[in-house]
Amino acid sequence: MQQAKKRRGETRHRPWPLSQRPGFLIRRLHQIHVALFQEACGEFEVTPLQYSLLSALAVRGTADQTTLAADIALDRTTTTGALKRLAARNLVERAVNKDDRRARLCRLTSAGTALLAKIEASARSAHRATLAGLTEKERALFIEMMQRIVAGNANRDSAAALFE
Repeated sequence: MQQAKKRRGETRHRPWPLSQRPGFLIRRLHQIHVALFQEACGEFEVTPLQYSLLSALAVRGTADQTTLAADIALDRTTTTGALKRLAARNLVERAVNKDDRRARLCRLTSAGTALLAKIEASARSAHRATLAGLTEKERALFIEMMQRIVAGNANRDSAAALFE
């Protein structure tokens, strides 16, 4: 019977274990990091995405929503929604750009700057906890390898890039 299947060109499918799939492991690692971030930063009522936006604005000072979306590698619609939620909490100011009325310029408010200062230690703790199972040398190597993968795939920020 086995030989008959081989003759007809059939091969036995061996499933690829989830524990060996990079995509699965990356998704699990993200889930773990989000959980650790919530444990460490829950009292601030800020998501990792919102923390990224606050951090990007702290570096840039003022930026339009499209630039911020590119900074954090997220689509503009999701970025705009997160910025609206931050603005509703008076953490971010979104003003119409006088040079382009369709665009919004964003900046941290004093409350946003203060919150970012308060959350920083907790957020760093969550990031350290994410990599806690690695030695210092392994952490540095892991970060370097992730940076190389991201840099090597810079044109693949969204599924839309697959169809261009």
